[in-house]
Amino acid sequence: MTKTIQIWLSAFRLRTLPLATASIALGSFLAASEGAFEWHIAMLCFVTAVLLQVLANLANDYGDAVHGADSENRIGPKRATQSGLISTKTMRLALVILVLLCLGVGFILVRGQSPIFYLAGLAAIAAALAYTAGPRPYGYAGLGDLFVFLFFGIVGVFGSCYLQTQHLDLQIILPAASCGFFCVAVLNVNNIRDLTSDKLSGKHTLPVRLGEKNARIYHAILLALGFGTAFVFTLLNWQTIYQFLYFMTLPLVLVNGRAVLKTESAALDPYLKQLALTTMLFSLTFGLGTLI
Repeated sequence: MTKTIQIWLSAFRLRTLPLATASIALGSFLAASEGAFEWHIAMLCFVTAVLLQVLANLANDYGDAVHGADSENRIGPKRATQSGLISTKTMRLALVILVLLCLGVGFILVRGQSPIFYLAGLAAIAAALAYTAGPRPYGYAGLGDLFVFLFFGIVGVFGSCYLQTQHLDLQIILPAASCGFFCVAVLNVNNIRDLTSDKLSGKHTLPVRLGEKNARIYHAILLALGFGTAFVFTLLNWQTIYQFLYFMTLPLVLVNGRAVLKTESAALDPYLKQLALTTMLFSLTFGLGTLI
């Protein structure tokens, strides 16, 4: 029983969960800075985001095994479906259960809201499944970066903030984009690490299309854009020095950028987790600075 739990927890890829909650934390802090924080809405947003992230991780585990992207050439952690630790039939059942959970919690969250939120929720579920699962996974066409930017950045921050404030501030596009850029950078580390095996399996991620050298430069650009958009928002809404609290994460971002530029692909795995945690810390410090 303990071993089974460990296998499932490994398949859930818990180290990616900070990304699921980073946008929700940022959106909730922005709502709180307007005096509109609603703890029950924030908690439902957090639960929904975590369920969607786990759904995406399991769908990725299943899809890569079915499409052959997970093989003996893969550098990253062992995948549950490809290794046979979880059968494809059991994984499909788990996906169905998670879709139902996402639908249930998501319905409670957006009940009574504009129909656009229902559509956004369904789109998020579809995006989580279609990244590597299904007949034409968009992750194999190099579109994963775009969808991560939209759902982990724009939709997550805008949605969680609006559901609490009930009004739309277009300036929020800047911190939402900032969160999105950092989340895409996490995906980029993953894809640079897996570049060789992805190329062999026909998974045309953006690093495969760009080439390794350009993918590393692209990573530096993503990190710069992440900090730059946040900085512009701070300047436009300048009140106190505390709004620059997120600059405490700059050394961590620079360490990650340097590592991705200099480190061999096979040794990049620790920097994936490091950047995921840095992204969460960035969201917390940015939000806290805005609230103070």
